[in-house]
Amino acid sequence: MNNTNRRFIIPTLGVGFLIWLLATLAFRFAGQFFFITELPVVLTILYVAVIPSLAVISVVTFKKFKLLELENVVGGVLLVLPGMIIDTFVIQFFEDVFPNMPSSRAAAFGSWLMWAYSIVLLTSILIGLRRKTSSNY
Repeated sequence: MNNTNRRFIIPTLGVGFLIWLLATLAFRFAGQFFFITELPVVLTILYVAVIPSLAVISVVTFKKFKLLELENVVGGVLLVLPGMIIDTFVIQFFEDVFPNMPSSRAAAFGSWLMWAYSIVLLTSILIGLRRKTSSNY
């Protein structure tokens, strides 16, 4: 990846930070409605709903910045990196950041975060490899 191909790095980090910020604000003010560990159906819906949501956000971001082949994988890493770094501290100070949720929901929240980040990374890998493979023909 030469300098001309690095045009997407800072903007993609910015998109990742914005996604993290919006999601964190949503959970800060309405998290008590999401991570209801007593109702497995609610958690299941939350885990399933994030798949198409983050896959679409990832694809739209990759297309917006016209990422080619394995740049999609780099783009996926850049999308999740701000959130993964910041969420390290968010989870550590769960009760302070999310006073609307009991600390007993921290594990479900952390698990869901890892799932969400995995979805973005998996999407970027699949798209990057698919485009790399299809461009070889």
